Amino acid sequence: MNFDLGNVVMDELARDIDILSLKPVGATERPRVVSRAEAEAAVETLLAYLGDDPAREGLLDTPARVTRAYAELFAGYGQDPANILGVTFEEVGGYDEMVLVGDIPFISHCEHHMAPFFGRAAIAYYPEKGVIGLSKLARLVEIYARRLQTQEMMTAQILRALDEYLTTRGAAVLIEAEHMCMSMRGVRKPGATTTTMLFSGRFRDDPAAQARFFTLARDK
Repeated sequence: MNFDLGNVVMDELARDIDILSLKPVGATERPRVVSRAEAEAAVETLLAYLGDDPAREGLLDTPARVTRAYAELFAGYGQDPANILGVTFEEVGGYDEMVLVGDIPFISHCEHHMAPFFGRAAIAYYPEKGVIGLSKLARLVEIYARRLQTQEMMTAQILRALDEYLTTRGAAVLIEAEHMCMSMRGVRKPGATTTTMLFSGRFRDDPAAQARFFTLARDK
């Protein structure tokens, strides 16, 4: 994984971030239930706002298609990280060193413009009472990626879930992504990447552990 630390926008020790003040790590509670018909009507209104005719042949089924696609793209709202991080394996032969899963691809959407941002994540932890299935770390990324997000928020939510639901001696999260709200609109700088990172426990307190994590993540 090619993380460019020159583009870091979050301090590695995250001393200015109060993780506990961020959004809940579980499924976000919706203020009200919206029907599929309401959602499709909203898409139809947007099509008309853009200057097109929702009644023309090519757009007749677009509201239904968009609604179905959104149900998949934002499926993370209906998933709880506790369900995937709650099962660990204690028979590890005494292994207590770093476990790292890197190069985890994801696609999310920024909550400001609902434009996609995409990239790769690396997650590591030092086990305390056992290890978790490796695929569960990739699933954890998916839970938070499939919500309206900011990259900073997503980084913090993943770390908080690890600390809350997985017993470790420390965890680390590193994300690098390109944001279409920067590439396609506004400043229009395609190829620009943003890197965020956050540490807890041993990773937070031990610079050598951080350096080792960065080396392994970049080699992925």
